[in-house]
Amino acid sequence: MTEQEAVEQGIAELASEAFVVGFPLVFDLEQVGRFTHEGLGAVPPTPFNAFGHARTLAGPETTFVSVNNDTLYSIAQLDLSIGPVRLTVPAVGDRYYVLQFVDAWTNNFAYVGTRATGSAAGEFLLVPPGWEGEQADDDPTVIRFPTRVGTVVGRWAVAGEDDLPAVHALQDATALTPTLETFAPPAGIPEVAAGPTEALTFFERLRVWSREFPPADHDRDALATYEPIGLTGATPIAELPEGVRDALEEGYAVGKQALESSLHTTVPTTGGWQVNLHVFDYNTDFFEVGALDSRGWQLTDPTTRYARRAGAALGGLWGNHGYEAAYFPTYVDAAGEQLSGARVYRLRLSPTPPVHAFWSLTMYDVPHFFLVTNPIGRYSIGDRTPGIVYDDDGGLTITISATRPDDAKAAANWLPAPEGEFRPLLRLYAPGPAVLEGSYRLAPIERTDSIDSADSIDSIDSIDSIEDSITDEETR
Repeated sequence: MTEQEAVEQGIAELASEAFVVGFPLVFDLEQVGRFTHEGLGAVPPTPFNAFGHARTLAGPETTFVSVNNDTLYSIAQLDLSIGPVRLTVPAVGDRYYVLQFVDAWTNNFAYVGTRATGSAAGEFLLVPPGWEGEQADDDPTVIRFPTRVGTVVGRWAVAGEDDLPAVHALQDATALTPTLETFAPPAGIPEVAAGPTEALTFFERLRVWSREFPPADHDRDALATYEPIGLTGATPIAELPEGVRDALEEGYAVGKQALESSLHTTVPTTGGWQVNLHVFDYNTDFFEVGALDSRGWQLTDPTTRYARRAGAALGGLWGNHGYEAAYFPTYVDAAGEQLSGARVYRLRLSPTPPVHAFWSLTMYDVPHFFLVTNPIGRYSIGDRTPGIVYDDDGGLTITISATRPDDAKAAANWLPAPEGEFRPLLRLYAPGPAVLEGSYRLAPIERTDSIDSADSIDSIDSIDSIEDSITDEETR
């Protein structure tokens, strides 16, 4: 290997690391910009510092990773370059809702809602980094943003079509009001036009946006290691030497492949389910109202934190902490084979998930994690699904297949699947202690089109014991 080749290999290795470290920022801000110009599914395009409200539940037209079909969204992109903004929320009664606050690096740093602040009406003052305003005792609760631009993701539980008008009224009563008079528009996100390749576009956005939206102090140290290869400096990526740009292309490809494969391999599984309540625990610096500043909810190991953060952004951007909503995805059946619409499956939940709010199982395609068009317009099934039929013991048996079951009970409890590969995701809103402590166990999804049903049911205990030993080994 020549000296030049060694240099370029070193640059490629650093670039692959930089891709993982910087992916959440770039991906997040791309979606923020997309939201203000295009909207998100049923949420219309909305300018900064205003809520956009979905009036209908998400469907296959909502091309956003792992979008939920349980709630109506109210989403706002905040740009506090205009100064503090006042948030007003209405009284909601016994309805579950949450307003989740996410910074530009995808840190969940505050929560307002049923779990965090209760069901009463309230006001909050959203302030930019470095704000030094004075606050009286009777002033609204201050929520400090780590970055000038941030996202508020609101979710409102909906009991059905008849419940929509009541939720619409709550959405309309949720308001953002600037506190300073100004004719200047929000500064927004610096425009970075698409470059000649996907890789060079990514690294130019990382260069520009990381300078505009600095991360936590210890993350700045990580970014500083990429300055020698031009990823955080003042020189545009397009003006770097050709050999450097070629190495960046190589590093981008390696980092991207590693990130995509990590979604399948980095999380311990139980019964085929990826069981990790801490996938969004990479925030270790910013804790405002509703966010738990507890070491039990903080991932501090830098060797895994950046990879976890990038995987969370790719597989579930703007997902909640586990104590607000627990997420359990799976790609495989009880035999460890990839789930596919070419087969028929059964999932038995007995007991059903213990939650303080509600739970649901949502179907997504692979690899995009989008909702899937189906003949009955059902994208998720859960404890609020009309017409489901429970088992005699109070459990629920769900049929998962691309074709509608002939049996009436199976059809009532049918979660339609695409014809190709798929990934269901179980969501538990306000999960109960048994979930948070790890004592609640999920049975595997079983294939039923080629195995004896009775034998399959009897095999769950032995499968669980095997999974116990595997999981113990993986997590030691």
